[in-house]
Amino acid sequence: MLELLGSGLVSLWLDMAGVKIQPVNALDTLAWQSSPGFVIAPDPNPVAAMTVQEYLKTLTGSKLVNQDLLKAQGIWLQSGPMLMANHQGTIPLPAASLTKVATSLATFKILGPDHQFETVISATGPIVNGVVNGDLVINAGGDPMFVGEEAIALGNALSKIGIKQVKGNLVISGNFAMNFYTNPLAAGELLKQALNHKSWNRSVIYQYSKMPKGTPKPQVVINGTVKVATQPIPKQTPIVRHLSLPLKQLIKEMNVYSNNDIAEMLAQSVGGANVVKSTAAQLAKVPQSEIQLINGSGLGRENQISPRAVCAMFMALQKEAAAHNLSLADLFPTSGFDNRGTMQFRSMPSATVMKTGTLSDVSALAGVLPTRDRGLVWFAIINRGYQVSSFRNEQDKLLQHLVKKLQVATGIPNVVTPHSPKNSQPQLGVPSRNQILYGG
Repeated sequence: MLELLGSGLVSLWLDMAGVKIQPVNALDTLAWQSSPGFVIAPDPNPVAAMTVQEYLKTLTGSKLVNQDLLKAQGIWLQSGPMLMANHQGTIPLPAASLTKVATSLATFKILGPDHQFETVISATGPIVNGVVNGDLVINAGGDPMFVGEEAIALGNALSKIGIKQVKGNLVISGNFAMNFYTNPLAAGELLKQALNHKSWNRSVIYQYSKMPKGTPKPQVVINGTVKVATQPIPKQTPIVRHLSLPLKQLIKEMNVYSNNDIAEMLAQSVGGANVVKSTAAQLAKVPQSEIQLINGSGLGRENQISPRAVCAMFMALQKEAAAHNLSLADLFPTSGFDNRGTMQFRSMPSATVMKTGTLSDVSALAGVLPTRDRGLVWFAIINRGYQVSSFRNEQDKLLQHLVKKLQVATGIPNVVTPHSPKNSQPQLGVPSRNQILYGG
């Protein structure tokens, strides 16, 4: 893979920086071994800088932006320690859902890729002949992807114990959401409905249809109403412990669909926006001033990140992922592998790992793509203006032009290769993630 180091200057600069790499797997090493965000020299080949200048001329020529708005466009291209192109790249700009890169990095580092959120279901009274003589309590631990399939599997776990009826109420305690409804009362109503198949509506029936053929239909009738606990409930008998999908899958689904609710719950699980900001800046080795957050999703123009910081966070996350034998493609959508979510209508070079960001006047795109002449190119593009669909088209063209000039990589490096099959999706409603605690 020596040809992936281009003219050899990258290898020389890495050596100057104290980073030793071997010819084998050189491209993967180049992905992250220099400090994230660390640049020691500009790229002597002006092709990337020229491509960016042509891109900016296209934006002004097509009247997507005027000269004043041109200053509000941010671009950063980097390969290893080489700065390939920079336009306002160190200035924080409204980053929209590129914020989720920071949330991904912080939660991955703090919780670990295999972390699972726990939801413990308990009873406040004795269970006699399949009847809970008391309330059924949901002690929620912040599972951001507790959806219909998960509720059905939970209902079947209760049925397996023999529970058919709850004389009391369904009580929600803790941080509980269902089908991305984060209001605990609304989420509780959805759960109550899903536990009894005779009360299913079209939405639950559809979610059930996606489960394996022959999956039982639960029938747990709750006589009372849904209540939200306002204080600790002292006397409870644990019945079932429900485990969420592993964090690495939650992060992937969040980024594939740019799901704001998952992002907010993940950010809260580690302490909120300030923790996400400080952790991401520390790992990416960029000034905290270049990562300004008010939440973990990107909703709101107050979430501002510099293009340089976005690239540095991607590089830091790849380093963290590699330590767990994972790749960025296990955490973000990748062209040629994931034809769903935000990737579905994009036209990017093959094996591009990416994250999009959109507000009414923001269109952002960031990630990494493999090339022959410059190895892995980390990129971040933040456009300001109201013609979002046009910006998306021009972003895709910029990457296509860049790969054309730097040549297509001869192989797909490990850092942009997912470990799951093409277009794979997480398995929801898996019975094994419901652990029975009640012994009868």
